[in-house]
Amino acid sequence: MAHALKIKDIQNVTHDVKSFTIEKPDGYDFEPGQATEVAIDKDGWRDEKRSFTFTSLPEDDELEFTIKIYPEHDGVTEQIGKLEVGDAFLVDDAWGTIQYDGEGVFIAGGAGVTPFIAILRDLHKNGEIGSNTLIFSNKAEKDIILEKEFEDILGNQFINVITDEEPSGDHVFLDGFIDKEFLASLVNDFDQPFYVCGPGPFNDAIMGYLKELGADPEALVFEE
Repeated sequence: MAHALKIKDIQNVTHDVKSFTIEKPDGYDFEPGQATEVAIDKDGWRDEKRSFTFTSLPEDDELEFTIKIYPEHDGVTEQIGKLEVGDAFLVDDAWGTIQYDGEGVFIAGGAGVTPFIAILRDLHKNGEIGSNTLIFSNKAEKDIILEKEFEDILGNQFINVITDEEPSGDHVFLDGFIDKEFLASLVNDFDQPFYVCGPGPFNDAIMGYLKELGADPEALVFEE
C-alpha cells in the first residue's frame, strides 16, 4: 500500500545529494538497510517508482531518504531535486535489501553507501560499531556523502578512496581504485562478512576480488 507522505525538511548533503525528511505513518516499520519503492505525488510521476533506502532509524518519528540527484538520467531524480517542503512522496511498504550479519567490512561506491547509513547509525547508537570498517570510493572529495558523520562514527575505520583527483584532505584518503591488491593490503581477515554496494560493475569487480582473496561467498552481502 502506498502512503502519501509530505516532505517536512530538505537538506543538501553534497553538491548533488539531498536528504528528505518526511512524515511517517503510524505503525510503519522497517529494518536498517531496507528500502522501499518511492514515487513523486504529482501528475505524470505517480507511476514512476524508484527504490530508495531508508537512512533514518526505525524508532525515529520521521522517515528520511538520502538521494543522489541525476539531472542527466531519466528525469525522476531530477524532479526529486526540484521538490520543496510541503510536496509529497508516495511510499510503499519496506522490503529487504542489505541486512547486517555481524562485524565486517562495508565497501561502497558513491551513492551505494546509502544502504549502510542506517545500519551504521543503528550500530553507533547502540554502542556496537566494534571492528566494522567502511571503505568508501568516490570520484572526488566533494562527492563524499556524510563524511563528518562517518568520521565521528568510525574514526580510523573509515577509509576514503578517491579515484579521479589527488586527495588533499587530512583524513584517510587513498588515491586510486579499490582492486585486489588494495584489498589484500588493507584487510587482514577475509573470514568475516563483507557488505558491498555500488554501481553494477563496481559490485561485480569487488565481489570477484573478495572471492579470489578467500572470502566465503556465503558471507558476501551485496545490493542486487
